[in-house]
Amino acid sequence: MSKKKLLLCGATGFIGRNILESLIRSDAYEITAVHHKKNPPDTLAKEKKIKWVQADLTQAGDVARVIPGQEILVQAAATTSGARDIVTKPFYHVTDNAVMNSLLFRSAYENKLKHVVFFSCTTMYMPQDSPVKEEDFKGEMIDKYFGVGWTKVYIEKMCEFYARLGPAKYIAIRHSNIYGPHDKYDLERSHVFGATVAKVMAAKDRVEVWGDGSDERDLLHVDDLVDFVELALEKQDKPFELLNLGSGVSVSVKQLVEAIIRASGKKLDVHYDLSKPSIGFKLKINLDRTRKNFGWKARLGLDEGIRKTLEWYRANYKPEPAV
Repeated sequence: MSKKKLLLCGATGFIGRNILESLIRSDAYEITAVHHKKNPPDTLAKEKKIKWVQADLTQAGDVARVIPGQEILVQAAATTSGARDIVTKPFYHVTDNAVMNSLLFRSAYENKLKHVVFFSCTTMYMPQDSPVKEEDFKGEMIDKYFGVGWTKVYIEKMCEFYARLGPAKYIAIRHSNIYGPHDKYDLERSHVFGATVAKVMAAKDRVEVWGDGSDERDLLHVDDLVDFVELALEKQDKPFELLNLGSGVSVSVKQLVEAIIRASGKKLDVHYDLSKPSIGFKLKINLDRTRKNFGWKARLGLDEGIRKTLEWYRANYKPEPAV
Protein backbone atom coordinates (compact mmCIF):
# COMPACT_ATOMS: atom_id res chain seq x y z
CA MET A 1 0.00 0.00 0.00
CA SER A 2 1.39 3.41 -0.98
CA LYS A 3 2.00 5.97 1.72
CA LYS A 4 -0.18 9.08 1.96
CA LYS A 5 1.69 12.36 1.53
CA LEU A 6 1.18 14.39 4.70
CA LEU A 7 2.29 17.97 5.32
CA LEU A 8 2.66 18.86 9.00
CA CYS A 9 2.92 22.61 9.63
CA GLY A 10 4.32 23.83 12.94
CA ALA A 11 6.30 20.63 13.35
CA THR A 12 8.71 22.09 15.91
CA GLY A 13 5.93 23.56 18.06
CA PHE A 14 4.22 21.96 21.03
CA ILE A 15 1.32 20.18 19.33
CA GLY A 16 3.12 19.69 16.03
CA ARG A 17 6.16 18.00 17.53
CA ASN A 18 4.06 15.57 19.55
CA ILE A 19 2.09 14.67 16.42
CA LEU A 20 5.32 14.23 14.47
CA GLU A 21 6.89 11.94 17.06
CA SER A 22 3.78 9.76 16.90
CA LEU A 23 3.39 9.71 13.11
CA ILE A 24 6.96 8.57 12.45
CA ARG A 25 6.11 5.35 14.30
CA SER A 26 3.61 4.61 11.52
CA ASP A 27 4.35 3.50 7.98
CA ALA A 28 1.13 5.03 6.63
CA TYR A 29 2.51 8.48 5.79
CA GLU A 30 5.24 10.17 3.79
CA ILE A 31 5.86 13.17 6.05
CA THR A 32 6.98 16.67 5.10
CA ALA A 33 7.51 18.75 8.25
CA VAL A 34 7.45 22.56 8.13
CA HIS A 35 9.33 24.72 10.61
CA HIS A 36 9.83 28.48 10.72
CA LYS A 37 12.03 30.21 13.33
CA LYS A 38 12.67 27.16 15.49
CA ASN A 39 15.02 24.61 13.95
CA PRO A 40 14.31 20.87 14.03
CA PRO A 41 15.61 19.18 17.20
CA ASP A 42 18.73 17.06 16.82
CA THR A 43 16.73 13.92 17.62
CA LEU A 44 14.52 14.46 14.57
CA ALA A 45 16.66 16.51 12.18
CA LYS A 46 18.23 13.41 10.60
CA GLU A 47 15.20 11.14 10.84
CA LYS A 48 14.89 9.45 7.44
CA LYS A 49 11.09 9.33 7.60
CA ILE A 50 10.88 13.16 7.70
CA LYS A 51 11.53 15.71 4.97
CA TRP A 52 12.15 19.04 6.69
CA VAL A 53 11.23 22.34 5.02
CA GLN A 54 11.74 25.86 6.36
CA ALA A 55 8.91 28.27 5.51
CA ASP A 56 7.15 31.42 6.67
CA LEU A 57 3.50 30.49 6.20
CA THR A 58 2.37 34.13 6.27
CA GLN A 59 4.09 34.49 2.88
CA ALA A 60 2.22 33.34 -0.23
CA GLY A 61 5.40 32.27 -1.99
CA ASP A 62 6.40 29.96 0.84
CA VAL A 63 2.93 28.43 1.00
CA ALA A 64 3.05 27.85 -2.77
CA ARG A 65 6.34 26.01 -2.26
CA VAL A 66 5.18 23.55 0.42
CA ILE A 67 1.59 22.60 -0.49
CA PRO A 68 1.83 21.15 -4.04
CA GLY A 69 2.11 17.37 -4.17
CA GLN A 70 0.59 16.82 -0.73
CA GLU A 71 -2.60 14.90 0.10
CA ILE A 72 -3.11 15.74 3.79
CA LEU A 73 -2.50 18.99 5.67
CA VAL A 74 -2.21 18.92 9.45
CA GLN A 75 -2.11 22.61 10.36
CA ALA A 76 -0.46 23.00 13.77
CA ALA A 77 1.39 26.24 12.99
CA ALA A 78 0.21 29.26 14.95
CA THR A 79 1.25 32.35 16.85
CA THR A 80 0.52 31.39 20.45
CA SER A 81 1.24 32.52 24.01
CA GLY A 82 -0.40 32.81 27.40
CA ALA A 83 -2.66 34.98 29.52
CA ARG A 84 -0.28 37.95 29.72
CA ASP A 85 -0.31 38.53 25.95
CA ILE A 86 -4.06 37.90 25.68
CA VAL A 87 -4.57 40.68 28.25
CA THR A 88 -1.81 43.15 27.29
CA LYS A 89 -1.37 42.48 23.54
CA PRO A 90 -4.78 41.36 22.26
CA PHE A 91 -3.66 41.79 18.63
CA TYR A 92 -0.89 39.23 19.07
CA HIS A 93 -2.94 36.17 18.07
CA VAL A 94 -4.94 37.74 15.26
CA THR A 95 -3.07 38.87 12.16
CA ASP A 96 -0.51 36.14 11.50
CA ASN A 97 -2.96 33.33 12.24
CA ALA A 98 -5.64 34.74 9.95
CA VAL A 99 -3.15 35.30 7.13
CA MET A 100 -1.38 31.93 7.28
CA ASN A 101 -4.57 29.89 7.40
CA SER A 102 -6.16 31.87 4.57
CA LEU A 103 -3.15 31.16 2.38
CA LEU A 104 -2.87 27.51 3.37
CA PHE A 105 -6.53 26.67 2.82
CA ARG A 106 -6.66 28.42 -0.56
CA SER A 107 -3.57 26.53 -1.69
CA ALA A 108 -4.99 23.26 -0.35
CA TYR A 109 -8.08 23.86 -2.51
CA GLU A 110 -6.09 24.84 -5.59
CA ASN A 111 -3.87 21.76 -5.22
CA LYS A 112 -6.79 19.39 -4.56
CA LEU A 113 -5.70 18.07 -1.16
CA LYS A 114 -7.92 15.38 0.33
CA HIS A 115 -7.92 16.12 4.07
CA VAL A 116 -7.18 19.15 6.29
CA VAL A 117 -6.91 19.19 10.09
CA PHE A 118 -7.10 22.56 11.87
CA PHE A 119 -6.58 23.19 15.57
CA SER A 120 -9.07 25.69 16.91
CA CYS A 121 -9.66 26.13 20.67
CA THR A 122 -12.40 26.88 23.20
CA THR A 123 -11.75 30.61 23.69
CA MET A 124 -15.00 31.53 21.91
CA TYR A 125 -17.12 29.93 24.63
CA MET A 126 -18.72 31.90 27.42
CA PRO A 127 -18.29 30.47 30.93
CA GLN A 128 -21.23 28.36 32.10
CA ASP A 129 -22.02 25.81 34.80
CA SER A 130 -22.96 22.92 32.49
CA PRO A 131 -20.50 21.33 30.02
CA VAL A 132 -20.46 23.57 26.94
CA LYS A 133 -21.58 22.13 23.59
CA GLU A 134 -20.39 23.20 20.16
CA GLU A 135 -23.74 24.82 19.41
CA ASP A 136 -23.65 26.84 22.66
CA PHE A 137 -21.53 29.49 20.93
CA LYS A 138 -24.01 32.23 20.02
CA GLY A 139 -21.68 35.02 18.94
CA GLU A 140 -20.82 36.27 22.43
CA MET A 141 -17.47 35.92 24.16
CA ILE A 142 -15.64 37.56 27.03
CA ASP A 143 -13.80 40.77 26.18
CA LYS A 144 -10.32 39.42 26.91
CA TYR A 145 -10.80 36.64 24.35
CA PHE A 146 -12.41 38.85 21.67
CA GLY A 147 -9.40 38.90 19.32
CA VAL A 148 -8.22 35.32 19.60
CA GLY A 149 -11.74 33.92 19.86
CA TRP A 150 -13.14 35.60 16.76
CA THR A 151 -9.99 34.75 14.80
CA LYS A 152 -10.55 31.08 15.59
CA VAL A 153 -14.23 31.32 14.59
CA TYR A 154 -13.25 32.98 11.31
CA ILE A 155 -10.79 30.19 10.51
CA GLU A 156 -13.37 27.54 11.44
CA LYS A 157 -15.75 29.14 8.94
CA MET A 158 -13.01 29.05 6.32
CA CYS A 159 -12.73 25.31 6.97
CA GLU A 160 -16.46 24.93 6.38
CA PHE A 161 -16.32 27.11 3.27
CA TYR A 162 -13.56 25.10 1.62
CA ALA A 163 -15.14 21.81 2.70
CA ARG A 164 -18.24 22.86 0.76
CA LEU A 165 -16.12 23.51 -2.32
CA GLY A 166 -14.34 20.17 -1.99
CA PRO A 167 -12.60 17.89 -2.57
CA ALA A 168 -10.86 18.05 0.82
CA LYS A 169 -12.52 17.04 4.07
CA TYR A 170 -11.91 19.54 6.88
CA ILE A 171 -11.98 19.01 10.62
CA ALA A 172 -11.76 21.91 13.08
CA ILE A 173 -10.89 20.73 16.58
CA ARG A 174 -12.02 22.96 19.46
CA HIS A 175 -9.58 21.56 21.95
CA SER A 176 -9.38 22.53 25.61
CA ASN A 177 -6.11 23.43 27.38
CA ILE A 178 -3.46 20.99 26.14
CA TYR A 179 -0.44 20.09 28.25
CA GLY A 180 2.48 17.68 28.19
CA PRO A 181 5.97 17.21 26.66
CA HIS A 182 7.44 20.00 24.51
CA ASP A 183 5.06 22.65 25.87
CA LYS A 184 6.34 26.15 26.66
CA TYR A 185 7.59 26.21 30.24
CA ASP A 186 8.27 29.88 30.86
CA LEU A 187 6.33 32.71 32.43
CA GLU A 188 6.23 35.00 29.39
CA ARG A 189 4.76 32.67 26.75
CA SER A 190 3.18 29.68 28.45
CA HIS A 191 -0.40 28.81 29.36
CA VAL A 192 -1.42 28.09 32.93
CA PHE A 193 -0.15 24.50 33.04
CA GLY A 194 3.29 25.20 31.60
CA ALA A 195 3.73 28.33 33.72
CA THR A 196 2.75 26.45 36.88
CA VAL A 197 5.16 23.59 36.18
CA ALA A 198 7.97 26.10 35.58
CA LYS A 199 7.22 27.89 38.86
CA VAL A 200 6.96 24.72 40.91
CA MET A 201 10.11 23.11 39.50
CA ALA A 202 12.14 26.29 40.07
CA ALA A 203 10.74 27.08 43.53
CA LYS A 204 12.57 26.45 46.78
CA ASP A 205 9.93 27.35 49.35
CA ARG A 206 7.10 29.33 47.71
CA VAL A 207 5.07 29.49 44.49
CA GLU A 208 3.40 32.67 43.25
CA VAL A 209 0.13 32.23 41.34
CA TRP A 210 -1.42 34.91 39.16
CA GLY A 211 -4.96 35.77 40.26
CA ASP A 212 -6.91 34.12 43.07
CA GLY A 213 -6.80 30.56 41.73
CA SER A 214 -10.53 30.35 41.02
CA ASP A 215 -10.22 30.20 37.22
CA GLU A 216 -11.17 26.74 35.96
CA ARG A 217 -9.85 24.87 32.93
CA ASP A 218 -10.61 21.67 31.07
CA LEU A 219 -7.16 20.09 30.71
CA LEU A 220 -6.19 17.42 28.16
CA HIS A 221 -2.85 15.64 27.86
CA VAL A 222 -1.29 16.03 24.42
CA ASP A 223 -1.11 12.24 23.95
CA ASP A 224 -4.91 12.14 23.93
CA LEU A 225 -5.02 14.95 21.37
CA VAL A 226 -2.56 13.07 19.15
CA ASP A 227 -4.63 9.90 19.44
CA PHE A 228 -7.67 11.79 18.23
CA VAL A 229 -5.85 13.35 15.27
CA GLU A 230 -4.73 9.92 14.08
CA LEU A 231 -8.27 8.60 14.55
CA ALA A 232 -9.74 11.50 12.56
CA LEU A 233 -7.28 10.98 9.70
CA GLU A 234 -8.47 7.40 9.43
CA LYS A 235 -12.19 7.68 10.13
CA GLN A 236 -13.57 11.09 9.18
CA ASP A 237 -16.26 10.57 6.54
CA LYS A 238 -18.19 13.87 6.59
CA PRO A 239 -16.95 16.78 4.44
CA PHE A 240 -16.78 19.02 7.52
CA GLU A 241 -16.50 18.35 11.24
CA LEU A 242 -16.44 20.92 14.04
CA LEU A 243 -16.15 19.36 17.47
CA ASN A 244 -14.91 19.71 21.02
CA LEU A 245 -11.97 17.79 22.41
CA GLY A 246 -11.07 17.73 26.09
CA SER A 247 -11.36 15.79 29.30
CA GLY A 248 -14.88 16.96 30.13
CA VAL A 249 -13.65 17.81 33.65
CA SER A 250 -13.20 21.28 35.10
CA VAL A 251 -10.13 21.89 37.29
CA SER A 252 -9.46 25.13 39.17
CA VAL A 253 -6.04 26.77 39.01
CA LYS A 254 -5.81 26.26 42.77
CA GLN A 255 -6.44 22.52 42.37
CA LEU A 256 -3.95 22.34 39.51
CA VAL A 257 -1.21 24.09 41.48
CA GLU A 258 -1.74 21.76 44.44
CA ALA A 259 -1.68 18.66 42.19
CA ILE A 260 1.56 19.71 40.49
CA ILE A 261 3.19 20.45 43.86
CA ARG A 262 2.14 17.00 45.14
CA ALA A 263 3.55 15.29 42.05
CA SER A 264 6.81 17.23 42.35
CA GLY A 265 7.39 15.91 45.87
CA LYS A 266 8.19 19.42 47.12
CA LYS A 267 6.90 21.21 50.21
CA LEU A 268 5.89 24.64 48.97
CA ASP A 269 3.71 27.51 50.17
CA VAL A 270 1.37 29.12 47.62
CA HIS A 271 0.90 32.89 47.30
CA TYR A 272 -1.90 34.29 45.11
CA ASP A 273 -0.94 37.62 43.51
CA LEU A 274 -4.13 39.53 42.67
CA SER A 275 -2.19 42.23 40.80
CA LYS A 276 -1.11 39.88 37.98
CA PRO A 277 -3.13 39.08 34.81
CA SER A 278 -5.91 36.54 35.14
CA ILE A 279 -8.63 35.75 32.60
CA GLY A 280 -11.40 35.12 35.14
CA PHE A 281 -12.77 32.15 33.23
CA LYS A 282 -14.46 28.84 34.12
CA LEU A 283 -15.18 26.15 31.56
CA LYS A 284 -15.58 22.44 30.95
CA ILE A 285 -16.65 21.05 27.62
CA ASN A 286 -19.25 18.60 26.40
CA LEU A 287 -17.85 15.70 24.34
CA ASP A 288 -21.06 14.05 23.12
CA ARG A 289 -20.48 14.89 19.44
CA THR A 290 -16.88 13.68 19.51
CA ARG A 291 -17.81 10.42 21.20
CA LYS A 292 -20.74 9.82 18.84
CA ASN A 293 -18.89 10.59 15.61
CA PHE A 294 -15.52 9.03 16.44
CA GLY A 295 -15.92 6.83 19.52
CA TRP A 296 -13.08 8.72 21.23
CA LYS A 297 -12.45 9.38 24.91
CA ALA A 298 -9.43 10.59 26.85
CA ARG A 299 -7.18 7.92 28.34
CA LEU A 300 -5.10 9.95 30.78
CA GLY A 301 -6.52 11.44 33.97
CA LEU A 302 -4.99 14.62 35.35
CA ASP A 303 -2.82 13.00 38.04
CA GLU A 304 -1.33 10.52 35.57
CA GLY A 305 -0.89 13.26 32.99
CA ILE A 306 0.95 15.45 35.49
CA ARG A 307 3.16 12.53 36.54
CA LYS A 308 4.11 11.75 32.94
CA THR A 309 4.74 15.41 32.19
CA LEU A 310 7.03 15.91 35.17
CA GLU A 311 8.96 12.76 34.27
CA TRP A 312 9.55 14.19 30.81
CA TYR A 313 10.38 17.63 32.21
CA ARG A 314 13.04 16.29 34.57
CA ALA A 315 14.63 14.16 31.86
CA ASN A 316 14.45 16.53 28.90
CA TYR A 317 13.64 20.14 29.60
CA LYS A 318 16.36 22.74 29.56
CA PRO A 319 15.28 26.39 29.83
CA GLU A 320 16.07 28.37 26.68
CA PRO A 321 18.73 31.06 27.15
CA ALA A 322 17.49 34.64 27.34
CA VAL A 323 17.67 36.44 23.99
